[in-house]
Amino acid sequence: MTLTASSIVASLRGLLRHREASVLIMLLAIAVFLAFSNEYFLSSRNLLNVGRQASVVAIVALGQALVIIARGIDLSVGSLIGLSAVVAAVALQATGLQSVGLVAGLMTGLVCGMANGLMVTRLRINPFIATLGMLSVARGVALLVTGGIPISFTGWAEFLGAGRIFEIPVSFILMLALAFVIHVLASRHRLGREIYAIGDNPKAARLAGIDLKRTRMFVFGLCGCLAGLGGVILAGNLASADPNLGMGYELDVIAAVILGGTALNGGRGSIIGVVIGAMLMALLNNAFVLLGISAYWQVVTKGLVIIIAVGIDGLQRRDDED
Repeated sequence: MTLTASSIVASLRGLLRHREASVLIMLLAIAVFLAFSNEYFLSSRNLLNVGRQASVVAIVALGQALVIIARGIDLSVGSLIGLSAVVAAVALQATGLQSVGLVAGLMTGLVCGMANGLMVTRLRINPFIATLGMLSVARGVALLVTGGIPISFTGWAEFLGAGRIFEIPVSFILMLALAFVIHVLASRHRLGREIYAIGDNPKAARLAGIDLKRTRMFVFGLCGCLAGLGGVILAGNLASADPNLGMGYELDVIAAVILGGTALNGGRGSIIGVVIGAMLMALLNNAFVLLGISAYWQVVTKGLVIIIAVGIDGLQRRDDED
């Protein structure tokens, strides 16, 4: 069969409609390239390291995906990672109880996420502006609490961040478990259907009896709580809570969500796609290290990835409208 320009374009458009498949193909293509380009890529140590790097981004991206599906965005997740890690470490040092430190980290993320939700739902502040403000506030508080000096953080946090079960990183196992739970929530539970309905058409969702404020409070709170968990994991991996922890993570998280097929205008998204997107971001970071490319190019690449992903989303939305 002869391939024509129109048939190729039609095939590409068909692939764009299945974003998870296209991102997975991209992921496999990069993996194959690295396998032939660097002898260390396929080593078990390196592959497990990629999985560990992807886990925190994926965990936070799971919450971010629900926020974006509900027509919001949370730019504060990177700062919440740092603040939650610091509060958890301070609570651990003050009480000597591992459980108190872990709960304090999670609750810090949850409270900040709920504050974002209140600003959006009650004060009617645009999500971009509200979470941008929280980004600055959370980072500033983390620096004030520590004076800019990292705090030692060990115990259960160290197990979550650097521990392994049958040589598999605990953080990666936790990420898979959370992805499964949130996938079931988004696809099988009434609350998940309400989140998609709000993102698709808020007015219609309100007329259908859906409580928009309650649902949006939930997604912002969950996103903050997962950012708190990400902070505990990162601090545990380093055995230290740095107030600058998580800086720039909002870019990785948003890129993973968009790459996974979540529409920026809400109403459409896939939890499986988010996990694949996070794996792709981690693989790209790993590729730069293995190939000896300057770290500065990583920043450029992340920006390009976001632009390309948004462009693809725009093309897909235009095709759907046509």
